[in-house]
Amino acid sequence: MGLRAGDGDRGSFTAELAAGLPALLLLLLAGLTAVNAVSIRASCLHAAREAALAAARGADGSADGRDVAPPGAEVSVSIDGDLAQATVRAPVRALGGRLPRITVVATAVAAVEPGAMEESR
Repeated sequence: MGLRAGDGDRGSFTAELAAGLPALLLLLLAGLTAVNAVSIRASCLHAAREAALAAARGADGSADGRDVAPPGAEVSVSIDGDLAQATVRAPVRALGGRLPRITVVATAVAAVEPGAMEESR
């Protein structure tokens, strides 16, 4: 009984799959984490815009920003002269558990409306 063509390649697919599957899984988790980070950053940017606009109108920008911010986000608002600036920081949970945490930051600035600071006092 002689060797047939292809008998030497019999286990190569299994070996290649066993070597390549962890790398493919790592790429999948990294891609899903990146998509999650982009989504959370968009939410942070929306919350920062809301907070800056509310502060520019004389309202409590931090509260308005927290209402629309992603869970676990920190909202800070400062008014410097005629500009209201809001910054939102949120952690991104890395898929895979043991990977380091990523924090995304978004900042928005709005011009303070005339008379808004006097009305809020």
